[in-house]
Amino acid sequence: MPRPRSSPPSSRRRQVALLVETSNAYARGLLQGIVGYIREHAPWSFHLMEQGRGDDPPAWLEQWRGDGIIARIETPRIARAIIRAGVPAVDVSAARLVPGLPWVETDDAQIARLAAEHLLERGFKHFGFCGDARFNWSAWRERHFCDRLRAAAGAEARCYRPSATAAGDIAAQVADLRRWLAELPKPVGIMAAYDIRGQQVLDACRSAGLAVPADVAVIGVDNDELLCDLATPPLSSVIPNSHRAGYEAAALLDGLMAGRLVGAEARLIPPLGVAARQSTDVLAVDDREVARAVQFIREHACDGINVADVLRAVPLSRRVLEQRFRRLLGRTPRAEIAHARLARVRQLLAETGLPLYQIAERVGFEHAEYLSVVFKRETGQRPGAFRAAARR
Repeated sequence: MPRPRSSPPSSRRRQVALLVETSNAYARGLLQGIVGYIREHAPWSFHLMEQGRGDDPPAWLEQWRGDGIIARIETPRIARAIIRAGVPAVDVSAARLVPGLPWVETDDAQIARLAAEHLLERGFKHFGFCGDARFNWSAWRERHFCDRLRAAAGAEARCYRPSATAAGDIAAQVADLRRWLAELPKPVGIMAAYDIRGQQVLDACRSAGLAVPADVAVIGVDNDELLCDLATPPLSSVIPNSHRAGYEAAALLDGLMAGRLVGAEARLIPPLGVAARQSTDVLAVDDREVARAVQFIREHACDGINVADVLRAVPLSRRVLEQRFRRLLGRTPRAEIAHARLARVRQLLAETGLPLYQIAERVGFEHAEYLSVVFKRETGQRPGAFRAAARR
């Protein structure tokens, strides 16, 4: 690999090329994170053009004489162009086509864990995974999803393998997915490796007459809000922290351009959580009273309810309700209330600037101090540290 050119004088604004597609929500989040970094540090001049995933490198890169590159290196052509440029570079792709470069990517093990736990919490006993063999991150998510299900519940996932006929148009792919879905035991919870794949699974369910989420619940990855909300029904999705990934990539490149040594080991960015929508809004258990109790908890957990309020909503004694919860969900009604509250706290910390006392009021805690103690006990982080990591 050519030796990178020396760093520019500190008085000159650095010229940075961004070879990152603008055609999907994750990549746009990366770009927003890069912008967030330079707003806090010395400004850079950017070279960015509209491009899609897997496009050829831009023609101007051959003659470009800049200082650094952040790139999604997903084709050999892009890899060769980055090497020829001979400047410090950071890779934000899982393809790893230039192994010696610093690398920032999502933590696929944590993404798969969140998806698996989301489906397990809804009582599913049968599972599927629908990925895309073209991408490393899809294979990693499949492996970690299956491992998590085995470890947490002794369950196996049936993984989609496209037939030869699925190489054609979209209609052929949906028909192939429909055949796979027909073979799965029901009800089944499915993780799709990314949101577009999740939308295809929903299309196949609709084509096959399968009810979502009663027969098939689907969770994707990326939380592309427009795509998820336009899906029928709206698609639940794991929320990657693409903003932080972009920020970390910019920080690494800044160090490289300043002449600091940076290792090529992976910097894996954990996800923020799950955006739950209608595609997984179900409790897949045969116990109507428990299902009704869980639905009541999810709707009212942040209203300051307790177990006595749940018992008024379902005609069971406390002892019987707790026995059924432990048998079906592995935790008590009280723990389910706390779990639902903390999920809302995480969301408000990550997505808003509300002070902790207002978050406490919204989720049913009387005092912010007590919320802080509970949050630290359950997550291992103080609320402020969680917010800083989520929004950095």
